Amino acid sequence: MDTHARRRDAWRWAGVAAAGCFALALGGFGLALDGFAQHLHPVAVLGATGVPRALGFNLLAFVIPGALAAMLALRARGALAGHAALAARLGWTLALLAALAFVAQGLLPLDLDAPDQARSRLHGAAWAIWEIAFVAATALLALAGARVRRATAALHAAAGVAVLVFASLAGDAMPAALVQRIAFAAWFAWLAWVGWTAVTGDRRTRQAG
Repeated sequence: MDTHARRRDAWRWAGVAAAGCFALALGGFGLALDGFAQHLHPVAVLGATGVPRALGFNLLAFVIPGALAAMLALRARGALAGHAALAARLGWTLALLAALAFVAQGLLPLDLDAPDQARSRLHGAAWAIWEIAFVAATALLALAGARVRRATAALHAAAGVAVLVFASLAGDAMPAALVQRIAFAAWFAWLAWVGWTAVTGDRRTRQAG
């Protein structure tokens, strides 16, 4: 296998690796923390100030997956053809912003003893930026690809709608802990798919974003 092929295969697994790292951290650290319930508690509780092993959780659940997502977004933007639509370029730039905001959730952990203080508010702001940037990114990518690859555009749009619905609109109908996990799952599923399409896909995919 030549160097190019090895690099391509590594990129293909980056999104899957990000999702796997997050899932393993959430499951493992959740089991290790007495009293923690996946169906009741927000993900960020495991990384909150004063919680045992919080640093390790934030690294494995937020920082590493977010860094992999950021690299995928950069790779996808760099793979665009020279005449790619402006919407595609802006879309991948916003996808990069969403990834960095995901990293920030691990660098700005909650303080359970002071949920209204600055650090907790900053964590909430990072969550909001992640959501808004990703929804906007997928809307632009769907717009850019609508004429070239409709199926690809539809998948971008579906991922954005899923995050929008479960991160913001479904909280009154479903438990907050559940809708948060579904929103994260939609994002990670999108990342895994991106590894096989926009990053290493065919020429038409790269042109459309």
